[in-house]
Amino acid sequence: MSANDDKQILLETLKFHGHRCWASVVGVRIGLAALRVLGVKRSGGRQLHAFVEIGEDHGGMCFGDGVQFTTGCTLGKGNMEKIPYGKLAVTLIERASNRAVRVSYKPTLAKQIAASAFMVKRGQGMEPDAIPEAEQMELVDLVWNAPESDVLSIGEVFQFEREWLPETMGFTPCAACGELTARAYVRVVGEKHVCIPCSGYER
Repeated sequence: MSANDDKQILLETLKFHGHRCWASVVGVRIGLAALRVLGVKRSGGRQLHAFVEIGEDHGGMCFGDGVQFTTGCTLGKGNMEKIPYGKLAVTLIERASNRAVRVSYKPTLAKQIAASAFMVKRGQGMEPDAIPEAEQMELVDLVWNAPESDVLSIGEVFQFEREWLPETMGFTPCAACGELTARAYVRVVGEKHVCIPCSGYER
């Protein structure tokens, strides 16, 4: 893949994400590096699986969208999982071989990022898409143009030990509320097949 192809992926990711920020750019760079090291293509189905260590409820979760768009591992397809470490890191696995690599972001640019006009305004409570595009792109370019060895730690390829469960296909109406429910989430109560909320079970 060429540098122009990579830049196009970046621009499409930022459009998908909704604004231009440093953490989503880190996600793209990490995703591209992991694909390259494993020698695999973006996952259109569930060929790949990603564990993102970003967690929840803090600035920087935008990283997850960068990884999703770049690798094709998505929450919707069920081949992305969040680990609550609060880190900009991902372990990407090729399911057929269980070959995996972990890539993380180095704090090299932390001071420049914090001092940027974008982050100053974010700290003042301004929504990211309300910040002038030029100031958004200044931060994007800072992270995108930094040499890979300065900003990424790329681990060795290793074997990831996990048995992958097959997808359970199909939906069925709940016998109580009538709403379509994935078969894996149907519970039996008496002689009725019902959804979890109608079953009274927690899960």
